Amino acid sequence: SVGGNVAFGRAVADAHYKCCLYAGVKISGTNAEVMPGQWEYQIGPCTGIESGDHMWISRYLLNRCAEEYGLSVSFEPKLFADWNGSGCHTNFSTETMRAGTGGMKYIDDMMTKFSAKHALHIALYGARNEKRLTGEHETSSATEFSYGCGNRAASFRIPTSTMAANGKGYVEDRRPASNIDPYVVSAIIFDTGVLKNSL
Repeated sequence: SVGGNVAFGRAVADAHYKCCLYAGVKISGTNAEVMPGQWEYQIGPCTGIESGDHMWISRYLLNRCAEEYGLSVSFEPKLFADWNGSGCHTNFSTETMRAGTGGMKYIDDMMTKFSAKHALHIALYGARNEKRLTGEHETSSATEFSYGCGNRAASFRIPTSTMAANGKGYVEDRRPASNIDPYVVSAIIFDTGVLKNSL
């Protein structure tokens, strides 16, 4: 939307984007979201622990920018029961996925690993995230694992571009909440999806 009567907080979102660029934070985009005053930004591409570093600094800068306008930021996953919640959708790929050498079988096998550890991931994906993961408002279930092509109501969304390229591209874990510890989330995703002898 456009206009001060509907696009609440754009000045903060724009200032935050500029601050991140100036500070060298790997921010790659920003957009308004569904709930009034709800904004999203994307950190990455990053590798390893770097994603957590850049996420924490970006959060600090966001709070400082909001402070300049006399506002505060909430990272609560579900502020209002009848409105969309706030997630920290986590996109990732491996070298095999980027090369497309494993095809969709590689991703299907990876999803089997994530399915087996769904409860563990949910426990690490943010406090009170179960209030957000209800199966409503473009979320999956907190108790059941699912994945699908272009499916925003699944635990994992396989982008249509990845599916069309027979597994070449990335996948999106839609379960993490806005209040995650990014170090914990990136670690458990790597542990489950990549390591052969994971926890």
